[in-house]
Amino acid sequence: MAAEAGKVDPMHQFTIEPLFGTDHWAIAGHNIAFTNSALWMAITAVVLWLFMLGGMKRALVPGRWQMAVESMTGFIDGMLSANVGPAGKKYVPYIFSIFMFILFANLLGLLPLGLIGVHPFTFTSHFTVTGVLAILSFSIVLIVGFWRHGLHFFSLFVPHGTPWWLLWLIPFIELVSFMVRPFSLALRLFVAMMAGHVLLEVLSSFVINSTNAGAGFGLAIGVPSFILMIAICALEMLVAAIQAYVFALLTSLYINDAENLH
Repeated sequence: MAAEAGKVDPMHQFTIEPLFGTDHWAIAGHNIAFTNSALWMAITAVVLWLFMLGGMKRALVPGRWQMAVESMTGFIDGMLSANVGPAGKKYVPYIFSIFMFILFANLLGLLPLGLIGVHPFTFTSHFTVTGVLAILSFSIVLIVGFWRHGLHFFSLFVPHGTPWWLLWLIPFIELVSFMVRPFSLALRLFVAMMAGHVLLEVLSSFVINSTNAGAGFGLAIGVPSFILMIAICALEMLVAAIQAYVFALLTSLYINDAENLH
């Protein structure tokens, strides 16, 4: 949160800043500074690793932690089985990793650590990050599709039952739709996370400015805004989980196209 003269800039929270004196680090003219975004990616990866480490004890009577990990892996396994079939089992590690990474990133960005002077950074609110994740998933689809089917993979763009007189148009439409997939996959996650954080920042400005304006304004505007912030935070936790699920689900559906040419 950046406040100047009683104002709150809702976009300041998305500013990428170099850390630990790395702002002048460069290789071949390209800046390689270690940023707040990179830091929270590393934190997310460590938290995910600890989560998995604590749930891999293989106890005969599983504890809550082990049950949580097994439930999540079972959930992803079931989703791939339903959408891809038996061939989907080999993609469980990737889909599980991408789902949990996005989920933890979204949730860590909502932690109220600003109360102790630490400002979490939601890197999934940047299109460059979600774009890389989407391109990674899309690349797997292309590799699998051409590896399994060769040039027959292009039959994906000619739906079964297409009339002969539409063969000049339908493949073009299907190709454009296919190529837009990584963009829409990245945009959906980016917009959902960014919008929620902007809304929370705007509401926080209402609380701050109304409180500074006086007790009357604080009671009339600040208190309702604060209560709404709590409700929005709860909603954002749900959105964080839904967006991680949607990303994983769509990726599994795209893999199904590559595997089965549906």
